Amino acid sequence: MASHAKTAEWDARDASAMRAVLEAQRASFTAELPVSAAARRDRLNRALDVVLTHKDRLVAALSEDFGHRSNEMSLVTDIMSSVKPVKHALKHLDQWMKPEKRRLDFPLGLLGARARVEWQPKGVVGIISPWNFPINLTWAPLAGVLAAGNRAMIKPSEYTPVTSALMKEILEAAFDPTEIAVITGGTEVGRAFTELPFDHIIFTGATSVARHVMAAAAKNLVPLTLELGGKSPTIISRSADVAQATERVAMGKLMNAGQICLAPDYLLVPEEKEGEIVEGLKAATARLYPTMLANPDYTSVLGARHRERLEAHVADARAKGAQVEVVNPANEDFSKQNTNKMPLHIIRGATDEMTVMQEEIFGPLLPVRTYKAVDGAIDEINRRDRPLGLYWFGQDELEQRRVLDRTISGGVTVNDVIFHVSAEELPFGGIGPAGMGNYHGHDGFKQFSHPKAVYTQPKIDLAGLAGFKPPYGEKTAKALARELKK
Repeated sequence: MASHAKTAEWDARDASAMRAVLEAQRASFTAELPVSAAARRDRLNRALDVVLTHKDRLVAALSEDFGHRSNEMSLVTDIMSSVKPVKHALKHLDQWMKPEKRRLDFPLGLLGARARVEWQPKGVVGIISPWNFPINLTWAPLAGVLAAGNRAMIKPSEYTPVTSALMKEILEAAFDPTEIAVITGGTEVGRAFTELPFDHIIFTGATSVARHVMAAAAKNLVPLTLELGGKSPTIISRSADVAQATERVAMGKLMNAGQICLAPDYLLVPEEKEGEIVEGLKAATARLYPTMLANPDYTSVLGARHRERLEAHVADARAKGAQVEVVNPANEDFSKQNTNKMPLHIIRGATDEMTVMQEEIFGPLLPVRTYKAVDGAIDEINRRDRPLGLYWFGQDELEQRRVLDRTISGGVTVNDVIFHVSAEELPFGGIGPAGMGNYHGHDGFKQFSHPKAVYTQPKIDLAGLAGFKPPYGEKTAKALARELKK
């Protein structure tokens, strides 16, 4: 069976070949049950070794796909962030795998009945990873998938073809195709992939694409984890340290040139502090990136198509009355370049009619809106789709509590941006159009496991004692009267 999958897997465009891979993985998985801790640890160690052994090749591939990508940033955001979840899973695997004892209603536990939850692997998990952090957003879910005892089929993005081909090469050299298979290809391949009867799918990408993934998965009732995006707001409070807040916002916004699902998408600032905050953003950007075009630390937008989309947002905002301030510390000529780098564009006076406030930006554009009172900022957030991330800067604990209580988002970072995603034991996920389900750490292990309920009945005749065994009579009536009273 395994050899057939190895042959069929090369032609990823063939839906029947992909199904053969899936069937081979499921057969091998079933034959292995129960999946031991040793087997899971071996796979996790191989996944760790693959990314560490080939880290330099992976970083180079990422830069080739982007036109230019900061090597150090790739090492932090794609390599280190892939190593961390695997190491974390290895460290905690034995504890995660332990059955959980559950309490029973009186008097079952006293009479010898027992209840527990056993965390059982689901089977074959489909991982659909995006282009913006293609290594991390493959390895981070893979850590939970392998820790839970599953097999994986991976569909990386066609928009980073060099990186995707390298991931296929190095993973298939380290794993049997019945353990991990990588399916490369374009839209048609992706569509066929989502229609496979997996035991679970995790998709990271755009909300618009997620609707198609969800519709395809529904045909086979495949459970989903959707990690999407949206317009993550940042509130800067009157109590915030403006210099600190603007530097942290600028750093988060310009990391990967803003091509992050958790990037601060728009700012909400006190109306009297708008000018000070804009100047803080400019100063922070100049410190972080005194030059941009030839600066190896500054990443390019992925391709002309995305750059033109971002330029269209800017043109639309200008045409509708926004004041656009281009933060270009060295006054460089961005029209003469071999990459698609873009400087930070601060868009003041952004309105709902502008496309930049209607769509997730995914680039170095930052709309700034003002508020009179913090409740106005909260109302602004609540009338939009629930975001993947929310950020609040300030020292006023009562205001912080009000923002946390009165808004709903996938996650929150206080006094910084994005950082909550780096905490392995915090669940990462969205809500509503920003996604569904959570993973990372223990939450990832549970997401990719089936919590099997196991109840053990004692030798004693509990049904008879309780009055629930025919013929029903006085004992039954007393039991019902006891249980049905307020």
